[in-house]
Amino acid sequence: MADVLLVIDLQNGVCYGEQTAANMPQVIAGVNARIAAYRQAKKPVVFVQQTDADLVKETHDWALIPELDYRGTDSVVFKTHANAFYHTNLRRVLTEFATESLEICGAQVEYCVDTTVKVAHGIGYDLQMTRGLTTTVDNEFMTAQQTIAFFEGIWDQRFVTMLEP
Repeated sequence: MADVLLVIDLQNGVCYGEQTAANMPQVIAGVNARIAAYRQAKKPVVFVQQTDADLVKETHDWALIPELDYRGTDSVVFKTHANAFYHTNLRRVLTEFATESLEICGAQVEYCVDTTVKVAHGIGYDLQMTRGLTTTVDNEFMTAQQTIAFFEGIWDQRFVTMLEP
């Protein structure tokens, strides 16, 4: 188990926008299971929320999906870029928790999750990811399933240690 669980962009407008993100029932159940495990171990959970022209702060689309086990005592980082570290307080939050390792999950695989994985790796965090706990939507090149498999293949043993569910 990592020092901190980082949950990226599991927001209404990201997961239930024009397309519903892939595998949502499994992703929600798996992420909530990881949240419960971190809480039981008394380890922090940090939620990241994108804010932009489509995900306007305090709107329904911007809000975390209601099925997520978010609590008011959890840390939340607001971002405006795919990189969760770019012009945010994420580094400060992780430093306050004396974080050396992160477990990452969330949406969207090819944008915010991939960028944050690679930046966190470059900064020096030891990264973990539970297989199947990231999601995305179909794009013009690949289905969501193909995209998820493609990026998990890139990350595995290069950037993250993949954990089996």
